[in-house]
Amino acid sequence: MNRPSPAWRAACPLIAVLIVGAAVPSPASAGPAVPTQLNAADMMLLNGVRQAGLWEIPAGQMAAQRGGKAIVRKVGTMIADQHVELDQLVVDAANKLGATIPSAPTADQAGWVNEMQNANGDRFDDIFVARLRAAHGKIFPVIGAVRAGTRNPVVRKLADEANIFVMNHMQMLESTGLVRYDKLAPAALPPAQDTSQVALAQANVGIRPAMDPRLLWVVLVVMLGVAAVAARRILRRSTR
Repeated sequence: MNRPSPAWRAACPLIAVLIVGAAVPSPASAGPAVPTQLNAADMMLLNGVRQAGLWEIPAGQMAAQRGGKAIVRKVGTMIADQHVELDQLVVDAANKLGATIPSAPTADQAGWVNEMQNANGDRFDDIFVARLRAAHGKIFPVIGAVRAGTRNPVVRKLADEANIFVMNHMQMLESTGLVRYDKLAPAALPPAQDTSQVALAQANVGIRPAMDPRLLWVVLVVMLGVAAVAARRILRRSTR
C-alpha cells in the first residue's frame, strides 16, 4: 500500500479547516452585531423625542409667563428647561448616528401651541396640563418598546434618558392638581398580535438573520465538493 505523499499530508489540514469552517457558525450568526443602519423603530424614537421638544419648549415657556396658577408657572418653567436638555441629547444622538431628525413640530403639535396662545388664566392651565400629559402618555409605550427591542446602543441610551424625563414631566403635571382622572379615557392596551406603531417598534423592523440556514447547507456541500476535488488532484500527483 502506498503511503501518503508529503503533498497529501500538507493538504489534509487545509481540507479539515475548510470542513470545520463550513460547519461552525460565524460570529455574526452566533450573536447580533450593532447595525450600521437605523431601523424604523429607532427612527420613531429619535423623531418622537425631537418633535416633543419642538412644541413643549414653547408651551412650557408660555406656561411660565401666562399660567393662571403659580404651580402651573413653576411646572412650565421646569418642563421647558428640561426639554432643552433632552432636545440636546437627541440632537447629539442623531449626529452620532448620522440620522436626520425633524426641525419642526407636527401639524397637531403646532395646533396645540396655537390653542394655548388663544387661552388665558384657568382655561390656559387646563389646556396646558391636559395636552402635555396626553402627549407624554403616548410616547411612553414607544420608549418602552424601542428600549426593549433596539440593537443600537446609542438609541438604547437615549431611550433610558427619555424615559426619565417623560416620567418626571408626568408627575410634575399631575402635581398641579388639574388632571381630571375621572374624565380620562380607559387605558388602551395593545392586543397580543398588534400591528400598530408600538408593535412595529417591538418587531425591530429592518433587521433580519444574517443568512438562511438552507443557504448554509448549500455552502457546506459546495465546500466539501471543492475539498474532495482538491484532495483527488493532490493524490493523483503524488502517485505519478
